[in-house]
Amino acid sequence: MQITILTLFPEMFAGPFDHSIIKRASDKRLITIAYLSIRSFATDAYKTVDDHPYGGGHGMILRVDVVDRAIEYAKARSPNPSHTVLLDPQGTPYTQGHASRLRTNTHLILICGHYEGIDERIRTLVDEELSIGDYILTGGELPAMVIVDSVVRLLPGVLKKEEAKTQESFSQKVPALEYPQYTRPETYKGMKVPSPLLSGNHKKIAAWKEQQSQARTRLRRPDLLIKKPS
Repeated sequence: MQITILTLFPEMFAGPFDHSIIKRASDKRLITIAYLSIRSFATDAYKTVDDHPYGGGHGMILRVDVVDRAIEYAKARSPNPSHTVLLDPQGTPYTQGHASRLRTNTHLILICGHYEGIDERIRTLVDEELSIGDYILTGGELPAMVIVDSVVRLLPGVLKKEEAKTQESFSQKVPALEYPQYTRPETYKGMKVPSPLLSGNHKKIAAWKEQQSQARTRLRRPDLLIKKPS
């Protein structure tokens, strides 16, 4: 998979992506990640990427012409079909289902907004808009990191144990939280590992995990159990 990130701050990604799963996937050549500075596509001497909003208002707005050139360049340099995503607080809330779908793309372009907002016409240049939550961030760089991490770990060959991807919270067809897990010591400050996990009975263990997963979901995230209209 090719991933291209359009950002004003390419240097933000070096640390997080140089460790753990992302680095292993890159080392194994399962992914290639390119960072394109949006500022490189400004045409004036000052490399201006933003301007004041028409009609007044506070803050600066990311320019459509600059972003358009960046998108077209990213598409042209890849031999694969591109899927373009704008990271924006007004976008569709991001879920595990989105991660599963995005992993099927051969070239993913992620656009990180910044400043007060974007020129509305930028929305016409992308395939979809995604938001990682109802809170305010300085820019789209952190959401881009979240999406890359959640997508890359689903690619074949990235994780050592493929079944781990299907047993975690939100990964099932019917979303549910993952069951509680324990390791040594067996007893700590009076807290004991549940007896079914010590039984050695795989059928009993599987039933306990399923029951705990459902109970935890009902308690902590009952919204996941509500059937959404098809």
